[in-house]
Amino acid sequence: MRDEELRGQEMGRKRFTRRVLLLGGVQGLVGAALAARMYHLQVVESPRHRAAADRNRFDDSMIAPPRGQIVDRFGRPLAVNKQNYRLFVSRDGSPDVEETLAQLARLIDLPEHRRQKALRELRTGSRFAPVMVAENLTWDEFALVNANAPALQGVTPDVGWMRDYPQKDSCAHVVGYVATPSQQDQEADPENSRLLLLPSMKIGKNGVERTEDPILRGKAGARRAEVNVRGQVIREISRDDGERGAELTLTLDADLQKYAMERMGDYSGSVVVMDVRNGDLIVLASMPGYDPNPFVGGISHAAWRALNEDPLRPLNNKAVAGSYAPGSTFKMIVALAGLDSGMISPQHTVFCNGRMPLGDHIFHCWKRGGHGAVDMNRAIKESCDVYFYDIARRIGVDRIAEVGRKFGVGVAPEVALPYVRPGVMPDRAWHLAKYGYGWPQGQTLNASIGQGYVEMTPLQLALMTASFANGGYGVTPRLVKAINGEDVKPEPLVDLGFRRPHVEAMQRAMDAVCNEQRGTGYNARIKLAGYEMAGKTGTAQVRRITAAERARRVRANEELPRHLRDHALFVAYAPRHDPRYACSIIVEHGGGGSAVAAPMVRDILTRLMTRPPPSEAAGSSEEAAQGRAG
Repeated sequence: MRDEELRGQEMGRKRFTRRVLLLGGVQGLVGAALAARMYHLQVVESPRHRAAADRNRFDDSMIAPPRGQIVDRFGRPLAVNKQNYRLFVSRDGSPDVEETLAQLARLIDLPEHRRQKALRELRTGSRFAPVMVAENLTWDEFALVNANAPALQGVTPDVGWMRDYPQKDSCAHVVGYVATPSQQDQEADPENSRLLLLPSMKIGKNGVERTEDPILRGKAGARRAEVNVRGQVIREISRDDGERGAELTLTLDADLQKYAMERMGDYSGSVVVMDVRNGDLIVLASMPGYDPNPFVGGISHAAWRALNEDPLRPLNNKAVAGSYAPGSTFKMIVALAGLDSGMISPQHTVFCNGRMPLGDHIFHCWKRGGHGAVDMNRAIKESCDVYFYDIARRIGVDRIAEVGRKFGVGVAPEVALPYVRPGVMPDRAWHLAKYGYGWPQGQTLNASIGQGYVEMTPLQLALMTASFANGGYGVTPRLVKAINGEDVKPEPLVDLGFRRPHVEAMQRAMDAVCNEQRGTGYNARIKLAGYEMAGKTGTAQVRRITAAERARRVRANEELPRHLRDHALFVAYAPRHDPRYACSIIVEHGGGGSAVAAPMVRDILTRLMTRPPPSEAAGSSEEAAQGRAG
């Protein structure tokens, strides 16, 4: 019995020992696994976890780069960056953003549309992402907000840069403006989506600001800041402001541009002046203008609606996007087409009795009694319509269109601006494709005097005039003169393929328009010896004159409502014997080209050619631009 008890105790001790060993083994394995895991976490994966901890501790963000400035050909500022006092609000720092905005509105001028926009962005954006609610504050407003900072939860005053346009309305259509990127902008540029989300980021929306945005934008900077667990900034550790965008020098002359707009007075329309030798666009004016500065901070809906609904279309760049019937300024193209066809010569004579029948319709000359017998020179000089009806009937619209396209009619000029229109150069194929039936013969006669379907922009008219001034060589328009001081080479002149004697016949006729008695531009001639201009007047109808009205009496422009009056046009180059500048003008509903448009061109060209040489600007540095701007 005793032996059995001893054997039982011995077996119990063995089982216990095995269990202890087994449990110890399991504990050892667990301990080893924990130690291995700790080693893996603390040693092997230490860099990854340290980086994660740093990401929680530090906030790395992008900084919108300083935008490159834009100056005119003499260094005058067109678009610069000025110091911008602004306010940001974050939803995380403010328990009631609506009340915070209301508090700000009691301290500074914060329009309702800005408050509502800020509220939408705060409610839809990240809780920690700051939203810019006000900018371009005065120093007094900025100081007042800083003085009340303890009571303004979530408000962060900041000093940055803001785009400024010192020339305001005179250069708005060329320079354009910047604004906050839209959702469509972000989707169109996914590579820069983070940069475009920055509250202070602006991109070009119109004009050169838009077409040259990639080089004006510069390269983004970076900032590292230490933050707390709530994402609030404790201190800034490092900062790189990025690379400033390129400085653009335009071919534009800001002073002459302003004068051209002043010379047009209350009329709407456009003036283009270019250097015929290299295509430099010296004036590219569109009337009326608008101030681009309100667009930078966000224009109100009421102001936007007022600009859009204005019948004079101030937002439309008429110089490149306004498409008009060229009227009699188109007659040189028709005459050259006739010469080029070989069917007529400069001595070709037509008797004008004031009308030309075509089927059951009568086409009239502007001169009721007619001009009598006229050759090509006199037909251009006195702008006889019947002469060009005769040419058109002989050569047809397709040959006119062929020559017109060589001069760029129906082709959008290549220039650094958006929304450039090509105009219209109709022919038989164009009409069939557009309307589905054959070409009406009457439209050939309409086209011969620049009416009907024919449309040109003021820039195209200036390019056409430059080609005649150059003796039949086409020029490419140039708007960007230099990038960061390095000249952008102009394109070489292009031979349009016309016989020199034919082009010279056009030059003599344009000279006669302005410098011979009975020329339609004689009363507006430049009288200074050596500066005389050669040109062509034009008057484009915008209404149909009925047979009944002709039988009674055609009403003068002064008797009509403004919107029914003719457009006044004039094209010219000067000096006539050594051409340097070409100019075109369209005065919307201005009446006669000889009475209204020609004197304006005379004054603009005279000022350009006789003024003292403008002094070169002291430089185009950011500091100089800020000083001039402000």
